[in-house]
Amino acid sequence: MSSPHALSVAMLLADARLPSGGHAHSASLEPALLGGMAADAVPAWLVGRATTVSLVEAGTAVVTARLLGGSRDGAGGPPDGVRLADVVRAWAARTPAPALRDAARLLGRGYLRLARNLWPDAPAMRVLAAHDAPHGQLPRAVVLGAIAAATGLPAADTVRLTVYDDAQTAASALLKLEPLDPLAPARWVLEACAAAEPHVPRVASCTTPEDIPASGSPQTEGWAQAHALLSQRLFRA
Repeated sequence: MSSPHALSVAMLLADARLPSGGHAHSASLEPALLGGMAADAVPAWLVGRATTVSLVEAGTAVVTARLLGGSRDGAGGPPDGVRLADVVRAWAARTPAPALRDAARLLGRGYLRLARNLWPDAPAMRVLAAHDAPHGQLPRAVVLGAIAAATGLPAADTVRLTVYDDAQTAASALLKLEPLDPLAPARWVLEACAAAEPHVPRVASCTTPEDIPASGSPQTEGWAQAHALLSQRLFRA
C-alpha cells in the first residue's frame, strides 16, 4: 500500500473531528477570558499567541522531527548526542506553568494513541514508546514532531500545522464561551496564521533544543495556573 502524501497527513491532523482530545482544551482561551481579558480582545490575543507560545510548540515539533530522522528539506538532523529528553527539557523550560505542562502531556497522550494506531511500525513511534515508559507522558509538540518524522511532513508545514491547530482550538472553544457569529473566529484564525508566517522560515530551520524559540507569555502562564484551581470550567486549560 502506498503512503499518503504529507499534505494529506497535515489535513488529517488539522481536522477538528480528529479524536485526539483537543475538544477538552481551549488553547488557554478560557483561562484568559476568566482572568479578565475582554472578548473583543480575542483577535489580538490569537495573533499574539501565534507569534509567541505557538512558535515554542512549533520549534519543539521541528527539532523532534529532525532528531527522529524526519527532515525532508535538506537542513539535516541535530548534532550527535542530542536526545529526546533534551528536547523535552527545552520545551519544559519554555513552558514554566505546571498547569500548561500537564495539559500538553494530556494532549500528547491523545496524539500518541492516534499515532501508534496509524503508524505503528514507524521508527519514530518506537522511540516514543521507549522514552514514554521510563520518563512518563510526552507533550503534544513532541508527539507532533514524531508524526512529522514518521510521515515526511516538511519542517515549514509542521510549523504551520502547529500554529493553525493552536489557533483553531481556541476559536472552536470561543464559540462555547461567548455568543458570536461563527464566521468571525474563522477570519481571526487566518489572521493569526498570517501573522506567524514571517516566522516560519526561522522556526523551520531549528535543529537543536537551544534553537527552539523562547517566546513565552507570562500572562498566559499566570491565567492558566489560576484556572487550574477552579472547580467550574468548561475546558481543562
